[in-house]
Formats: sequence, structure tokens, C-alpha cells
Amino acid sequence: MQSSAAQPLLKAVLWDMDGTIVDTEPYWIEAEHELVRAHGGTWSHEQAMQLVGQSLVYSAGILQRAGVKLDTREIIDTLTAQVISRVRQNVPWRPGARELLDELFGAGVRCALVTMSETPLAREVVASLPRPYFEFLVTGDTVAKGKPDPEAYLKAMDLLRREDPELTVDQCVALEDSAPGVAAAVASGAVTVAIPHIVPLPADPRRAMWDSLEGRGVADLEELVAARHGLASAATTLDRSN
Repeated sequence: MQSSAAQPLLKAVLWDMDGTIVDTEPYWIEAEHELVRAHGGTWSHEQAMQLVGQSLVYSAGILQRAGVKLDTREIIDTLTAQVISRVRQNVPWRPGARELLDELFGAGVRCALVTMSETPLAREVVASLPRPYFEFLVTGDTVAKGKPDPEAYLKAMDLLRREDPELTVDQCVALEDSAPGVAAAVASGAVTVAIPHIVPLPADPRRAMWDSLEGRGVADLEELVAARHGLASAATTLDRSN
């Protein structure tokens, strides 16, 4: 699907990781429970749900208030080490994620990972994939503000523009599963697809919502981008007629 200037409408897909590509949220929740318990506290399911999709710095603050007597860096390192250990035993892929990555790779659509997990875990997951699907990784330890702030997505698009200065936000699709992640993607201006997993998400006209990535392909993403371009074209026409 091409634009009138022979530019592809879909140029890049920006992927969240935890809950979108891999089902690591249960690993994080287990690690949180063990850490709080080790410090004599209790950790509820409701508390764990509040951390889904949040930055690790934010999560560390919540865990400290739950009684964990470690500094922020120690909490992040402890949780990350446990999740990496579990991933090395078993990578829990989300349905359809690897298939969509492979189709995008074959179609020449650029992909970037945009995750609040830190670089060691992100590299562990990426190394488990059969091909170099991701052009680069934007991780939680490379941004000053975590999701729901759009910084990570804006940084990813800036990096993409180094190779393609003509790339626009309307040619980028972000795939997310959590409320903070979806909020970050929407705020960045990218075409956003929510694929809720652990935590349900309310309807929101600013983004699409899919039950799963299973059975989804490049054509589905192109359709979303084409709809964005169609709306933009209609708005431009309306402005010119006034």
C-alpha cells in the first residue's frame, strides 16, 4: 500500500516487550512477591496490577512503600535478575508475536523495541529470536522518563529518522498491552494498537484494540495506517475549504 509520493504508508513498528512479545508479567509479579515477603511485608494481586507497564523506578518506589528496605537500584537489579533467570529457563512468547515480527522482517518494515525493562533483560529476549528483527532497543535505563511519558517512543522515532529523515509519526505503529504503555504510545502520536493481556483496558477512540496478535499481519497494520492518513487527508481538505 503506497502513498501518492510512492512512500510506504507503514514504515516502522514499535514494539513493547513485557506482555506484548513475551508473557513475562507473571515472572515480574512472582519476583515482587518474593522480594516483599523477604522483607517481612505482604504483596497483593491488586498492588501487583498497579505496576504492570510502569517504569522500574516507579515500581521500586511502590515496593519501598510496601516495606522493601533496599534502594531503587538494588530493587531493580534484584527483580531483573530473577526475571532473566526465569526467561533463560523458558521464554513465554505471546501468541502471534514472532509470526508478525517475521512477516514484518520479510516485508522490509523496520522494527524497534520500546520497553521499560532494562537492557540486560531486553537483550536476553531479543537473543532468543531467530533473526535480527529489531533495528535497536529503547529500554527503561536509556530514558529519563518512563511510560506513560512518551519519551521512549519519541526517542525511538528520532533514531528511526537518522536513517530516514522523511519518516513521520503517522507511518509508525506502536503495539502495547498495558495502560501506561498505551498512554505513552498515544501521547507520542504513533498509530497505537492495544492488545490487553494482564489488565483489561477501556475503550478509547484514540487507538485500535485487538484481542491478540495471532493471525494479524502486515496488511492489518497497513490498514490502520491508511485509516490515519485518510483521516488526516480529510482534515486537510476540510481546513482548505474553510
